[in-house]
Amino acid sequence: MANGKETVSRTLIVALVLSIVFSVVVSTAAVVLRPAQIKNQNLDIKTNILSAAGMLPQGAGADEIEQVFSQFEVRLVDLETGDFVEPSSVNVQDPMKYDMYKAASDPEMSTNIPASEDKAGIKRRPNVAKVYTLSENGNLKRVVLPIHGYGLWSTLYGFMSLEGDLNTIEGLGFYAHAETPGLGGEVDNPRWKSQWVGKELYGDDKTEPQIRLIKGGVGANTADKEHKVDALSGATLTSRGVQQLVNYWMGDRGYAPFLKKLREGEV
Repeated sequence: MANGKETVSRTLIVALVLSIVFSVVVSTAAVVLRPAQIKNQNLDIKTNILSAAGMLPQGAGADEIEQVFSQFEVRLVDLETGDFVEPSSVNVQDPMKYDMYKAASDPEMSTNIPASEDKAGIKRRPNVAKVYTLSENGNLKRVVLPIHGYGLWSTLYGFMSLEGDLNTIEGLGFYAHAETPGLGGEVDNPRWKSQWVGKELYGDDKTEPQIRLIKGGVGANTADKEHKVDALSGATLTSRGVQQLVNYWMGDRGYAPFLKKLREGEV
């Protein structure tokens, strides 16, 4: 009986020691690997930005991606006023470190969206957004804007790139979603994404976004074809979600005030 108690005690002690050792190992690994994880996350974001802008070299490695991305200036924008703001206004020193999606869940850093205006299905939007601009010889060449919104099963996160006229779409891409493979998941299909290139966001007044995803395809004789893209086959709700999120973020409650000021040289 004494030997049995001794065996149980030793087993418990060994289990406790092993638990402590493994906890220390896991915690240490998490701390040590955290910088590498953040670096990889940032590289992934930069890769997707370059992809949306059509600037991602084929087979590019980390160094080349960093070099190409360095052409962009990362700025923060007050979505209400359309003005640039300093990183200190959102408690960061480097604008790259600002997480607008985390801010969207903070009541002090975000705005509730009334259901009647919530085209993108996101409920709240950050007060400050992170944008990426690229200029050459003082002339604006492109702007890349983060966008997100609900599809059928998930929130889609992506980027839209605009040419320097701030109206012509240069590219669209989503880097995170959980839509149905082969249906809504076709948002990742390069052939579908290529249809967005050259489309125009706005009409003549440059205020209300006009993008529509339509069934049956966009042909040479389609009315207002400059604003239209083929809907995803068999994915009506995902298509509607993409249309709604694009028009929300490019509208008055999204980037429209910023784009207007940028177009008129006020920022």
